[in-house]
Amino acid sequence: MSQETEHIKCLIIGSGPAGYTAAIYASRADLKPVMYTGLLAGGQLTQTTEVENFPGYPEGIMGPELMEDFRKQAERLGTDIRFGYVSSVDFTSLPHKVVIDDVKTITADTVIIATGASAKWLGLESEEKYSGFGVSACAVCDGFFFKGQDVAIVGAGDTAAEEATYLAKLTRKVYMIVRRDEFRASKAMVHRVLNTPNIEILYNTETKEILGDGQSVTGVKVTNNQTNVDTDLDVTGFFVAIGHHPNTDIFKGWLNMDETGYIITRPGSTETNVEGVFCCGDAQDHIYRQAVTAAGTGCMAAIDAERYLAAKEHVVTA
Repeated sequence: MSQETEHIKCLIIGSGPAGYTAAIYASRADLKPVMYTGLLAGGQLTQTTEVENFPGYPEGIMGPELMEDFRKQAERLGTDIRFGYVSSVDFTSLPHKVVIDDVKTITADTVIIATGASAKWLGLESEEKYSGFGVSACAVCDGFFFKGQDVAIVGAGDTAAEEATYLAKLTRKVYMIVRRDEFRASKAMVHRVLNTPNIEILYNTETKEILGDGQSVTGVKVTNNQTNVDTDLDVTGFFVAIGHHPNTDIFKGWLNMDETGYIITRPGSTETNVEGVFCCGDAQDHIYRQAVTAAGTGCMAAIDAERYLAAKEHVVTA
């Protein structure tokens, strides 16, 4: 049972590029936003190393440092940033009710959801050990660091096929590890992979262990699940492309979602099916999943929230 209640104009759930950008714009619009960061303050970028593709940082920047800059800017402009997680929501009526840490109830005129998504991993201890040091879940983010080197990518869907062809443009060779004897990707994507000469497909193959020297990846041990023969691949990069899981479970039953849990927003906006609730970043984007696009939708969400509140304040009654 909640013991404390607070009413606010604009609640932002989640941090990361989307949440912090929403906070910056909401603060400038005098919405007096309150942000609850979630358990991973700063989002996925706090678990990466160097970021070279975010505009405005010509020399690149470390992921945690970039998110610290976002946080400082949001705070300077007036965002009330709090550490905490959302334990339940009630979007039955206005204002919306959100329970924080099972003890505090927030009533909010607008809610901006920026809870992001988490990459699906294989679950290997060595995978976790070398995450950010040769192991990555984003070829577009990190492929540049492996120019001219040999890498491996695991996955068989459209994302894996697309990322394999992307890596093939940068690297000397790409080993594509496919668990079954066929792809799950579309015919067009499979055709593209098969016609890329420096991609070698290893069918019926599973990853046993990421090999390294304690500092970075030096190879990967794979096994053929038909013959049980192990092989060591000499690679310096290992990419996981088996999908992402949006961090949206708490909103199931309240918001419209696709079959994988991404929140559906109205085309051209961040509006959800619930009045006054907006969604931005990777919680609603399963296509681009970049920091810069997340930041863009965070801007959109704050503007949508501000316009929504302005329209409510200026309703003309007969």
